[in-house]
Amino acid sequence: MRWALLGASRIASSYMIDAIRAQEGAEITTVLSSDTERGRSYAERHGIARSTTDLDAALGADVEAVYISTTNEKHFPQAMAAIAAGKHVLCEKPLAMDLAQAVEMVSAARDAGVTFGTNHHLRNAGAHLAIREAVSAGRIGTLLSMRVFHAVSLPEELRGWRVADAAAGGGVIPDITVHDADTVRFHLGEDPARVVARAGESGLGQGVEDSVMSVWSMPSGVMVQSHESFTHRFAGTGLEIHGTEGSIFARGVMTQEPVGEVWIEDAEGRRALPFEGHNLYHRALALFTAAARDAGAPSADGVDGVKSLAVALAVREAARTGRAVDVDYGGL
Repeated sequence: MRWALLGASRIASSYMIDAIRAQEGAEITTVLSSDTERGRSYAERHGIARSTTDLDAALGADVEAVYISTTNEKHFPQAMAAIAAGKHVLCEKPLAMDLAQAVEMVSAARDAGVTFGTNHHLRNAGAHLAIREAVSAGRIGTLLSMRVFHAVSLPEELRGWRVADAAAGGGVIPDITVHDADTVRFHLGEDPARVVARAGESGLGQGVEDSVMSVWSMPSGVMVQSHESFTHRFAGTGLEIHGTEGSIFARGVMTQEPVGEVWIEDAEGRRALPFEGHNLYHRALALFTAAARDAGAPSADGVDGVKSLAVALAVREAARTGRAVDVDYGGL
Protein backbone atom coordinates (compact mmCIF):
# COMPACT_ATOMS: atom_id res chain seq x y z
CA MET A 1 0.00 0.00 0.00
CA ARG A 2 1.33 3.44 -0.94
CA TRP A 3 0.74 6.19 1.62
CA ALA A 4 0.77 9.97 1.82
CA LEU A 5 1.28 11.70 5.15
CA LEU A 6 -0.98 14.73 5.48
CA GLY A 7 0.97 16.62 8.12
CA ALA A 8 4.69 16.63 8.88
CA SER A 9 3.91 15.83 12.49
CA ARG A 10 5.74 14.61 15.55
CA ILE A 11 3.29 11.71 16.02
CA ALA A 12 4.07 10.54 12.49
CA SER A 13 7.82 10.75 12.95
CA SER A 14 7.75 9.14 16.39
CA TYR A 15 5.36 6.27 15.69
CA MET A 16 3.40 6.18 12.46
CA ILE A 17 6.15 6.17 9.84
CA ASP A 18 7.66 3.11 11.52
CA ALA A 19 4.24 1.43 11.86
CA ILE A 20 3.35 2.01 8.21
CA ARG A 21 6.70 0.69 7.02
CA ALA A 22 6.33 -2.36 9.26
CA GLN A 23 3.50 -3.57 6.98
CA GLU A 24 4.54 -5.82 4.13
CA GLY A 25 4.93 -3.91 0.88
CA ALA A 26 4.01 -0.55 2.40
CA GLU A 27 5.64 2.64 1.13
CA ILE A 28 5.31 6.31 2.10
CA THR A 29 5.60 8.30 -1.11
CA THR A 30 4.62 11.84 -0.09
CA VAL A 31 4.37 14.19 2.87
CA LEU A 32 2.17 17.29 2.89
CA SER A 33 3.23 20.31 4.95
CA SER A 34 1.96 23.89 5.00
CA ASP A 35 5.60 25.04 5.04
CA THR A 36 7.79 24.23 2.04
CA GLU A 37 11.09 24.08 3.91
CA ARG A 38 9.67 22.10 6.81
CA GLY A 39 8.19 19.58 4.40
CA ARG A 40 11.42 19.24 2.44
CA SER A 41 13.49 18.76 5.59
CA TYR A 42 10.97 16.28 7.03
CA ALA A 43 10.99 14.23 3.82
CA GLU A 44 14.79 14.12 3.75
CA ARG A 45 15.06 13.07 7.41
CA HIS A 46 12.57 10.25 6.99
CA GLY A 47 13.44 8.99 3.55
CA ILE A 48 10.22 10.10 1.87
CA ALA A 49 10.52 10.71 -1.86
CA ARG A 50 8.34 13.83 -2.18
CA SER A 51 7.12 16.76 -0.14
CA THR A 52 4.46 19.24 -1.18
CA THR A 53 2.29 22.07 0.12
CA ASP A 54 -0.49 21.21 -2.35
CA LEU A 55 -3.21 18.82 -1.16
CA ASP A 56 -4.21 17.75 -4.68
CA ALA A 57 -0.60 16.88 -5.45
CA ALA A 58 -0.37 14.83 -2.25
CA LEU A 59 -3.44 12.86 -3.34
CA GLY A 60 -1.87 11.80 -6.62
CA ALA A 61 -2.69 8.64 -8.52
CA ASP A 62 0.15 6.66 -6.92
CA VAL A 63 -1.31 7.08 -3.40
CA GLU A 64 -3.75 4.51 -2.02
CA ALA A 65 -4.10 5.69 1.58
CA VAL A 66 -3.51 8.79 3.68
CA TYR A 67 -2.66 9.33 7.32
CA ILE A 68 -3.96 12.69 8.60
CA SER A 69 -2.16 14.24 11.58
CA THR A 70 -2.49 17.95 10.90
CA THR A 71 -4.06 20.33 13.44
CA ASN A 72 -7.66 19.50 14.20
CA GLU A 73 -9.37 22.15 12.07
CA LYS A 74 -7.73 20.69 8.93
CA HIS A 75 -8.95 17.12 9.40
CA PHE A 76 -12.36 17.60 7.80
CA PRO A 77 -11.37 19.30 4.51
CA GLN A 78 -8.36 17.01 4.05
CA ALA A 79 -10.33 13.84 4.77
CA MET A 80 -13.13 14.88 2.44
CA ALA A 81 -10.64 15.61 -0.34
CA ALA A 82 -8.94 12.24 0.19
CA ILE A 83 -12.26 10.38 0.16
CA ALA A 84 -13.32 12.18 -3.01
CA ALA A 85 -10.05 11.05 -4.58
CA GLY A 86 -10.80 7.43 -3.63
CA LYS A 87 -8.16 7.09 -0.91
CA HIS A 88 -8.40 5.07 2.28
CA VAL A 89 -8.19 7.37 5.30
CA LEU A 90 -6.63 6.91 8.74
CA CYS A 91 -7.30 10.09 10.71
CA GLU A 92 -6.04 11.30 14.04
CA LYS A 93 -8.51 12.08 16.77
CA PRO A 94 -10.60 14.13 17.12
CA LEU A 95 -11.95 13.56 13.65
CA ALA A 96 -13.25 17.10 13.27
CA MET A 97 -14.09 20.33 15.07
CA ASP A 98 -17.80 19.50 15.31
CA LEU A 99 -20.02 16.45 15.20
CA ALA A 100 -21.71 17.20 11.87
CA GLN A 101 -18.36 17.30 10.08
CA ALA A 102 -17.28 14.00 11.63
CA VAL A 103 -20.51 12.30 10.64
CA GLU A 104 -20.18 13.67 7.10
CA MET A 105 -16.64 12.31 6.82
CA VAL A 106 -17.66 8.83 7.90
CA SER A 107 -20.76 8.80 5.71
CA ALA A 108 -18.77 9.98 2.68
CA ALA A 109 -16.19 7.22 3.17
CA ARG A 110 -18.94 4.60 3.44
CA ASP A 111 -20.62 5.86 0.28
CA ALA A 112 -17.30 5.95 -1.58
CA GLY A 113 -16.40 2.41 -0.52
CA VAL A 114 -13.09 3.38 1.09
CA THR A 115 -11.81 2.31 4.49
CA PHE A 116 -11.93 4.95 7.21
CA GLY A 117 -10.16 4.52 10.54
CA THR A 118 -9.63 6.66 13.64
CA ASN A 119 -6.18 6.45 15.20
CA HIS A 120 -7.29 5.55 18.72
CA HIS A 121 -4.09 3.76 19.66
CA LEU A 122 -4.93 2.69 23.23
CA ARG A 123 -7.42 -0.02 22.22
CA ASN A 124 -4.50 -1.72 20.44
CA ALA A 125 -2.40 -2.03 23.61
CA GLY A 126 -1.90 -5.44 25.13
CA ALA A 127 -2.93 -4.09 28.53
CA HIS A 128 -6.28 -2.85 27.25
CA LEU A 129 -6.94 -5.99 25.24
CA ALA A 130 -6.36 -8.08 28.38
CA ILE A 131 -8.60 -5.81 30.47
CA ARG A 132 -11.40 -5.98 27.93
CA GLU A 133 -11.16 -9.78 27.78
CA ALA A 134 -11.32 -10.04 31.58
CA VAL A 135 -14.38 -7.78 31.72
CA SER A 136 -16.11 -9.64 28.88
CA ALA A 137 -15.41 -12.98 30.55
CA GLY A 138 -17.18 -11.83 33.71
CA ARG A 139 -14.11 -12.09 35.92
CA ILE A 140 -15.23 -9.14 38.08
CA GLY A 141 -18.96 -9.86 37.93
CA THR A 142 -21.61 -7.28 37.12
CA LEU A 143 -20.03 -3.91 36.40
CA LEU A 144 -20.63 -1.05 38.84
CA SER A 145 -18.26 1.79 37.99
CA MET A 146 -15.14 2.85 36.12
CA ARG A 147 -12.54 5.52 36.84
CA VAL A 148 -10.09 6.87 34.26
CA PHE A 149 -7.27 9.20 35.20
CA HIS A 150 -5.21 10.65 32.39
CA ALA A 151 -3.73 13.77 33.99
CA VAL A 152 -0.19 14.34 32.75
CA SER A 153 2.41 17.06 32.27
CA LEU A 154 2.26 17.97 28.58
CA PRO A 155 5.84 18.10 27.25
CA GLU A 156 6.91 21.58 26.23
CA GLU A 157 7.56 20.54 22.63
CA LEU A 158 3.92 19.40 22.32
CA ARG A 159 2.30 22.53 23.73
CA GLY A 160 1.96 25.23 21.09
CA TRP A 161 -1.53 25.18 19.57
CA ARG A 162 -2.74 22.52 22.02
CA VAL A 163 -2.68 25.02 24.90
CA ALA A 164 -3.19 28.31 23.07
CA ASP A 165 -5.24 27.99 19.89
CA ALA A 166 -8.94 27.26 20.18
CA ALA A 167 -9.42 27.76 16.43
CA ALA A 168 -6.99 24.91 15.72
CA GLY A 169 -8.79 22.61 18.15
CA GLY A 170 -6.64 23.16 21.23
CA GLY A 171 -7.54 22.14 24.78
CA VAL A 172 -7.23 19.01 26.89
CA ILE A 173 -10.78 17.86 26.05
CA PRO A 174 -10.21 17.30 22.30
CA ASP A 175 -6.68 16.06 23.00
CA ILE A 176 -7.15 13.59 25.87
CA THR A 177 -10.81 13.31 26.90
CA VAL A 178 -11.56 12.02 23.42
CA HIS A 179 -9.07 9.17 23.99
CA ASP A 180 -10.61 8.32 27.35
CA ALA A 181 -14.06 8.29 25.79
CA ASP A 182 -12.89 5.66 23.32
CA THR A 183 -11.22 3.66 26.09
CA VAL A 184 -14.40 3.64 28.20
CA ARG A 185 -16.52 2.58 25.22
CA PHE A 186 -13.98 -0.14 24.36
CA HIS A 187 -14.05 -1.68 27.83
CA LEU A 188 -17.69 -1.26 28.77
CA GLY A 189 -19.21 -1.97 25.36
CA GLU A 190 -21.72 0.87 25.59
CA ASP A 191 -21.92 4.58 24.90
CA PRO A 192 -22.12 7.28 27.60
CA ALA A 193 -25.60 8.78 27.77
CA ARG A 194 -25.24 11.91 29.93
CA VAL A 195 -22.30 13.85 31.39
CA VAL A 196 -21.59 16.54 33.95
CA ALA A 197 -18.23 18.32 34.07
CA ARG A 198 -16.01 21.10 35.36
CA ALA A 199 -13.01 22.46 33.43
CA GLY A 200 -10.46 25.19 33.98
CA GLU A 201 -7.09 26.69 33.17
CA SER A 202 -4.65 25.52 35.82
CA GLY A 203 -1.34 26.73 34.45
CA LEU A 204 -0.94 26.14 30.72
CA GLY A 205 -4.22 26.98 29.03
CA GLN A 206 -4.35 30.25 27.11
CA GLY A 207 -7.97 30.58 26.13
CA VAL A 208 -8.55 26.81 26.21
CA GLU A 209 -9.05 24.42 29.12
CA ASP A 210 -6.02 22.49 30.37
CA SER A 211 -7.81 20.42 33.04
CA VAL A 212 -11.23 18.78 33.25
CA MET A 213 -13.10 16.36 35.50
CA SER A 214 -16.35 14.74 34.47
CA VAL A 215 -18.86 12.06 35.46
CA TRP A 216 -20.65 10.02 32.80
CA SER A 217 -23.87 8.02 33.12
CA MET A 218 -24.03 4.84 31.07
CA PRO A 219 -27.28 3.25 29.81
CA SER A 220 -26.63 0.17 31.98
CA GLY A 221 -26.35 2.28 35.13
CA VAL A 222 -22.56 2.03 35.36
CA MET A 223 -21.03 5.34 36.51
CA VAL A 224 -17.78 6.65 35.01
CA GLN A 225 -15.43 9.24 36.48
CA SER A 226 -12.84 10.82 34.18
CA HIS A 227 -9.95 13.23 34.86
CA GLU A 228 -7.72 14.75 32.17
CA SER A 229 -5.09 17.44 32.47
CA PHE A 230 -1.97 18.91 30.87
CA THR A 231 -0.56 20.17 34.19
CA HIS A 232 -0.12 17.19 36.55
CA ARG A 233 3.56 16.23 36.73
CA PHE A 234 3.29 13.31 39.15
CA ALA A 235 -0.30 12.04 38.97
CA GLY A 236 0.35 9.05 36.72
CA THR A 237 -2.24 7.50 34.44
CA GLY A 238 -4.49 4.50 34.63
CA LEU A 239 -7.97 3.16 35.15
CA GLU A 240 -10.08 1.13 37.52
CA ILE A 241 -13.10 -1.01 36.69
CA HIS A 242 -15.16 -2.20 39.66
CA GLY A 243 -17.67 -5.04 39.66
CA THR A 244 -19.72 -7.06 42.12
CA GLU A 245 -17.10 -9.85 42.26
CA GLY A 246 -13.85 -7.92 41.95
CA SER A 247 -11.96 -4.95 40.60
CA ILE A 248 -9.42 -4.40 37.84
CA PHE A 249 -6.65 -1.87 38.47
CA ALA A 250 -4.28 -0.59 35.79
CA ARG A 251 -1.43 1.89 36.19
CA GLY A 252 0.75 3.49 33.53
CA VAL A 253 -1.29 2.03 30.65
CA MET A 254 -2.58 5.24 29.02
CA THR A 255 0.60 5.86 27.02
CA GLN A 256 1.85 5.16 23.52
CA GLU A 257 4.20 2.46 24.80
CA PRO A 258 3.31 -1.16 25.72
CA VAL A 259 4.06 -0.60 29.41
CA GLY A 260 2.31 -0.48 32.76
CA GLU A 261 0.84 -2.86 35.30
CA VAL A 262 -2.59 -4.50 35.52
CA TRP A 263 -4.02 -6.59 38.34
CA ILE A 264 -7.28 -8.01 39.64
CA GLU A 265 -8.39 -7.87 43.26
CA ASP A 266 -11.23 -10.07 44.51
CA ALA A 267 -12.08 -12.40 47.36
CA GLU A 268 -8.99 -14.48 46.55
CA GLY A 269 -6.64 -11.52 46.88
CA ARG A 270 -4.51 -9.63 44.37
CA ARG A 271 -3.00 -11.21 41.27
CA ALA A 272 -1.42 -9.84 38.13
CA LEU A 273 -3.30 -9.77 34.84
CA PRO A 274 -0.65 -10.54 32.21
CA PHE A 275 -0.69 -8.87 28.81
CA GLU A 276 1.31 -8.85 25.59
CA GLY A 277 3.92 -6.18 24.95
CA HIS A 278 3.44 -5.66 21.22
CA ASN A 279 3.75 -2.32 19.43
CA LEU A 280 0.37 -0.52 19.59
CA TYR A 281 0.73 1.22 16.25
CA HIS A 282 2.00 -1.84 14.38
CA ARG A 283 -1.19 -3.65 15.38
CA ALA A 284 -3.38 -0.70 14.40
CA LEU A 285 -1.76 -0.40 10.96
CA ALA A 286 -1.96 -4.14 10.35
CA LEU A 287 -5.71 -4.12 11.02
CA PHE A 288 -6.25 -0.98 8.93
CA THR A 289 -4.28 -2.43 6.01
CA ALA A 290 -6.24 -5.67 6.16
CA ALA A 291 -9.52 -3.72 6.22
CA ALA A 292 -8.48 -1.77 3.14
CA ARG A 293 -7.99 -5.16 1.47
CA ASP A 294 -11.51 -6.24 2.49
CA ALA A 295 -10.30 -8.45 5.31
CA GLY A 296 -11.74 -7.34 8.63
CA ALA A 297 -12.11 -3.88 10.15
CA PRO A 298 -9.83 -1.19 11.61
CA SER A 299 -9.27 -1.41 15.35
CA ALA A 300 -11.21 1.87 15.61
CA ASP A 301 -13.39 2.80 12.67
CA GLY A 302 -15.08 6.06 11.75
CA VAL A 303 -18.11 5.45 13.97
CA ASP A 304 -15.75 4.97 16.92
CA GLY A 305 -14.19 8.32 16.05
CA VAL A 306 -17.55 10.05 15.83
CA LYS A 307 -18.66 8.65 19.18
CA SER A 308 -15.49 9.58 21.06
CA LEU A 309 -15.79 13.11 19.66
CA ALA A 310 -19.46 13.25 20.68
CA VAL A 311 -18.57 12.43 24.29
CA ALA A 312 -15.78 15.02 24.33
CA LEU A 313 -18.10 17.69 22.91
CA ALA A 314 -20.70 16.86 25.57
CA VAL A 315 -18.07 17.15 28.30
CA ARG A 316 -17.00 20.56 26.98
CA GLU A 317 -20.62 21.74 26.80
CA ALA A 318 -21.34 20.48 30.31
CA ALA A 319 -18.27 22.27 31.65
CA ARG A 320 -19.22 25.47 29.82
CA THR A 321 -22.84 25.55 30.97
CA GLY A 322 -22.64 23.89 34.36
CA ARG A 323 -25.50 21.54 33.55
CA ALA A 324 -25.93 17.88 32.65
CA VAL A 325 -25.70 17.27 28.91
CA ASP A 326 -27.11 14.33 26.95
CA VAL A 327 -24.57 12.98 24.47
CA ASP A 328 -25.59 13.53 20.84
CA TYR A 329 -24.14 10.86 18.51
CA GLY A 330 -25.39 12.45 15.33
CA GLY A 331 -27.72 9.60 14.49
CA LEU A 332 -25.00 6.91 14.47
